[in-house]
Amino acid sequence: MSARVIAHRGAPYRRVGSHIRENTLEAFERALELGVEGIELDVRRTADDVLVVHHDVHVENGPMVREIHSDDLPEWLPTLAEALEVCADTWLNIEVKNLPGDPDYDETFGISLAVAALVRAFDAADRVLVSSFDFNSVQRIREHDPDIPIGWIVWGQANPAQMVHRAAGSVDALHPSEMLIDRPLVEMCRDAGLAVHAWTVNDPDRVLELHRMRVDGIVTDEVAMALNVLYGR
Repeated sequence: MSARVIAHRGAPYRRVGSHIRENTLEAFERALELGVEGIELDVRRTADDVLVVHHDVHVENGPMVREIHSDDLPEWLPTLAEALEVCADTWLNIEVKNLPGDPDYDETFGISLAVAALVRAFDAADRVLVSSFDFNSVQRIREHDPDIPIGWIVWGQANPAQMVHRAAGSVDALHPSEMLIDRPLVEMCRDAGLAVHAWTVNDPDRVLELHRMRVDGIVTDEVAMALNVLYGR
């Protein structure tokens, strides 16, 4: 079984005279047209508590997303509800951006509960996985609604055995940076009942190598390349 190709923030496009931003409805629509099996996107909250799709704390070096009323956001910046509508037939990895130390960090995890509530409102629990670098942010979802799948994103110099031990029984999937992944790690995750989603994989040889290790998903900026490597499209 092939790994799921997951479009990292959709499939943005940058060429002379043409530009599709990442994390926009246009980027998601382009990813769907290319034939991906999943899309990864990032979520933050506005000043009036609307969930929107945006990676950075700030909007184009301006104010924080958390400081802006949803009515005042740029037109290209979508809400999570809009993304759920556009991607109604596609698996989504919804990353909750909520890290200690960030100026918009929510120590009450209200953003996590808001994401869970919206997933339920769209009856989408069977086609999403909510992930975060912050373990506690996804644990809050597990406590509130245990039927919504969750994942923990890890990177840097993480100890493989320690991160698998922490994740086992607490989350459904481990999302290691691709540089951390080798066959022993994948086997440890399998033994612990964890799915494995690798990020961000933009080299064709590495895509094939991870596929042969039997990871569950490959997050990539190079959607067309990954689909060609795995499916010959």
